[in-house]
Amino acid sequence: MVETIEWTSAGVIMIDQTKLPRQTEFVTCRTYEEVAEAIRSMIIRGAPAIGVAAAMGVALGMQQADVEFEKICTVLAATRPTAVNLFWGIERMKRKYAALAGQPHAAVAAALKAEAMLVREEDIEICRAIGRHGAALVPDGRTVLTHCNAGALATAGYGTALGVIRAAVESGKRIDVFADETRPFLQGARLTAWELQQDGIATTLITDNMAGHFMKAGRIGCVVVGADRIAANGDVANKIGTYSVAVLAKENGIPFYVAAPISTLDLTLATGDQIPIEERSAREVTEVFGVPVAPDGVAVQNPAFDVTPNRYVTGIITERGVARAPYTDSLRVL
Repeated sequence: MVETIEWTSAGVIMIDQTKLPRQTEFVTCRTYEEVAEAIRSMIIRGAPAIGVAAAMGVALGMQQADVEFEKICTVLAATRPTAVNLFWGIERMKRKYAALAGQPHAAVAAALKAEAMLVREEDIEICRAIGRHGAALVPDGRTVLTHCNAGALATAGYGTALGVIRAAVESGKRIDVFADETRPFLQGARLTAWELQQDGIATTLITDNMAGHFMKAGRIGCVVVGADRIAANGDVANKIGTYSVAVLAKENGIPFYVAAPISTLDLTLATGDQIPIEERSAREVTEVFGVPVAPDGVAVQNPAFDVTPNRYVTGIITERGVARAPYTDSLRVL
């Protein structure tokens, strides 16, 4: 299992996900500003992973005696708007900081470092618990379709959607995986296919517009995806294209599961209509790794996420169990 992010004496080290799968390189962030830039540029990505990165960024910033705590939090919070785990990680560090009021700076810095490391360790255990709850839902002897990357790379380790797949395999189920390529950033092609190959799990890469074909052909037993924010009613924000997959799954009678930690729930939002959607650079669409593939000057829209209405979601798998409709009730219970 790849080490996505860790705290070391040299700084916060994270695998550079923009270089995978061709190059395995690591980036060392020595300041909170460098952590913020790593999040913004998607060196580290995936909702749980950037929650961990945010906590570590806060702790890293506080290792300097001359930096204001609120400034650190503000800079990190301004990196990406959709994934609620980013803000969850910052708020957790704010609560810890408030509890340390009046203590010497060195003691505060040490306690925040310990808290950030705890966030990382907890995330791995949370993902394993999600896997245990989700494994029972995966049909034996069938193909699982996933979209984007919700694996070890998107978390501190093990993964959410891929954690369900890993746990199903560990339980003895005979399954294989179809991975959508996930345009325009190709997280499925670059990251999910690579992760599953490392684990020896049979994986087939397909383009995004092939998913409906294979569902109609009876190849897919279930769909499992991650999430970046889940509203109180069970509407799910996830990587762009997830909504299309969910609609196709419902049309073809295929269960559509979302795997996410409790920290991805945002019960302050009544519906997914209130979830902010990040718009990213046009170059991600007009170029593929720096090579132009579209006419110069063409208009582009590049929303990084879409929202899947709760009516398409069969179940939401968390570390505390599986929520089912009506989600307004079941998510609050969890």
